[in-house]
Amino acid sequence: MKIVLSGFYGLGNTGDEAILKAIVDNLRSELDNPDITVFSLSPEKTSQEHKVKSVYRGWRHENKQKVKALREADLLISGGGGLLQDTYPTKFLFGPLPYYLLIVFLAKLCGAKVMFFSQGIGPVTSTWGKILMKVFANMANFVTVRDQYSKDYLHSLGVKRPETVVTADIVFAFQGTEDTSAYDSLGLDGSERIVAVAPRPWFEQEEEYIEKLAWTLDRLIEQRSVTPVFVPMEPPYDTKVSKRIIEKMEHGDKTKLLGDHFTPNQFYQFIGKADVTIALRLHALIFSALSNVPHIGLSYDRKVESFLKRSGMWKHSFTLEEFNREELLESALYSLDNSVEVKQMMEPNVEALRQEAKRNVYLLKEKFGGLK
Repeated sequence: MKIVLSGFYGLGNTGDEAILKAIVDNLRSELDNPDITVFSLSPEKTSQEHKVKSVYRGWRHENKQKVKALREADLLISGGGGLLQDTYPTKFLFGPLPYYLLIVFLAKLCGAKVMFFSQGIGPVTSTWGKILMKVFANMANFVTVRDQYSKDYLHSLGVKRPETVVTADIVFAFQGTEDTSAYDSLGLDGSERIVAVAPRPWFEQEEEYIEKLAWTLDRLIEQRSVTPVFVPMEPPYDTKVSKRIIEKMEHGDKTKLLGDHFTPNQFYQFIGKADVTIALRLHALIFSALSNVPHIGLSYDRKVESFLKRSGMWKHSFTLEEFNREELLESALYSLDNSVEVKQMMEPNVEALRQEAKRNVYLLKEKFGGLK
């Protein structure tokens, strides 16, 4: 089967690169020698890392190659991740939402089937964005979404023609390999209690949450002698936020900051060595769940809340707009002091999510496996 992948690939976001690795690895595990082409902003790097064909994703050049790839393809996989949203400005045909939907339209013109794969939907708030969704998203042949909220939201936008099935984020089917590069880079001696911290920039809430998080980390250092390690999932943006948090801390000299050159697998392997994770980044939380590491989310988006409810950690987590530092400290202390109990609670939830993630590919085989 010839497959084209369209997503937020080749832009250096660890979560999206983890999605790409998980999709490619699981397609190869379940399909007979799939021929995979990825639309990427860094096609040479993507091709080298994943042993796939790759075409430049933007409209500036390689448009003939994109059309050729779609004409030859049996299936376009759009996703995974939160592609279909207009949080960032959408102006006519410019912006993430028009881009991904135009790729879908182009695929249909070229004769390929289309699957929205393990997607999180929304928010789509602009009138133009809603029109685009109703027109172009209904062209898909089949849809899987990573939570019930996304399915309901998709239907509320008038996207009802393709069958839609709730599964889980494909990163729950991530196939990691042992690699201690990230951990070794920090010069730790193995005795530390690590709190992995994965922040991100976020509009008007940024300054307030930075101060609260800095205070919380200081108290954890004082009360439990932890070593906070910042994990920049999307450099350089997360690196800059991490440094601002460290500057606000009284004990910033007792923190560590991972370099921004590590692969998704290396970040995943590092988070697996943490005692607790505190994160805004969804895929840092998913990496934690996969490694059975207690995790506390600061939810800036419905996708984070939806995941935390499924992992069982929402009662220990908070919305970014409403949390206070004392409650965050209490939650972190509880997770550190009762890790065995927390892990036992999480384990069956995470295993269920792992099986649901794999179901994305099983459903693809069921719906499109007859394509040659």
